Amino acid sequence: MASKPKVHIPIIDISGYLARNATAKAEAASEIRAACEEQGFLQITGHNVPASIQEAFLTQIANFFSLPLSEKEKVSQAHSPCHRGYERIGGQKLDELDTNAGPDQKEGFSVRRERALGGFLQGPNQWPDPALLPEFKKAYMDYFDAVHDLSNSMFRLVALSLGLEEGYFDHFASDPDGLCLCRSHHYPPTPPDAAGRTRGVGAHTDFGALTLLLQDDVGGLEVLHKATNTWHHVPPIPRAYVCNIGDLMQRWTNDRYKSTMHRVISPLSGKDRYSCAFFNDGALDTVVECLPTCIKPGDSPHYKPIKVKEHLVARYQQSYGAAGTVIEDA
Repeated sequence: MASKPKVHIPIIDISGYLARNATAKAEAASEIRAACEEQGFLQITGHNVPASIQEAFLTQIANFFSLPLSEKEKVSQAHSPCHRGYERIGGQKLDELDTNAGPDQKEGFSVRRERALGGFLQGPNQWPDPALLPEFKKAYMDYFDAVHDLSNSMFRLVALSLGLEEGYFDHFASDPDGLCLCRSHHYPPTPPDAAGRTRGVGAHTDFGALTLLLQDDVGGLEVLHKATNTWHHVPPIPRAYVCNIGDLMQRWTNDRYKSTMHRVISPLSGKDRYSCAFFNDGALDTVVECLPTCIKPGDSPHYKPIKVKEHLVARYQQSYGAAGTVIEDA
């Protein structure tokens, strides 16, 4: 029997790029190119999100998820026309490989930019009672702002990796009305006497362009190696961000960059697992079509042009609808 292949998830230090070192910029862009073409997953170190902001955020989300269910349900997404707030266990089903899989075994809390109610997923956030969690809102939005800034830098590095002008994705990534989502997760522990490990999140690719994931030390994130159809653990690294390409970027790059299947299989453990995914899905009016540097001589675009909003509406309705949650297009 052939042994399971060793799949390497690159670890890329971007501190030199952020310090405006020309050599480090070129090296980081080259490393990102190789990672996105090969596996679509990497880990980022040397970033500029302060440890104090990460730690305050993780503390506050643990405090929120430890509240009684009755308190969390007061800010349920069921009360939000723009789908913000608390998401119950089983509120989403992301598994794209197993049609018999049950809903995801995680709970979440979602925040976007505060906006007037209107466009697709636009509107106000919901927040738990400040008498119970006085520091929660500030910690969450401080974290949101810091990771949004990091995502802008990552889009600039992605542009360089594709041979584009550094600011090519600036409007998409930095649009103040762009569709960014900061969703924290809590995975309940899987006790040692359980029959098997819990499917925290089913196998899926991300809908948008680029994801930045902060995970604690419990672990459980796995990525699929397509060539051998085998799953591989992504080990937690303190303070690092797991960065992965989503479906929009694969489409933009004409399949040059990979949107890779991944899942969370909670390990047998008595510990709660916490993580947070920041999705920068960008300006909704952006038309995604084959990039000029991603078309080979004699080749043609693999996809028709599509607006970001059109793509995201379809994917949100698919994944949430499978678990009985209704997502409406404004």
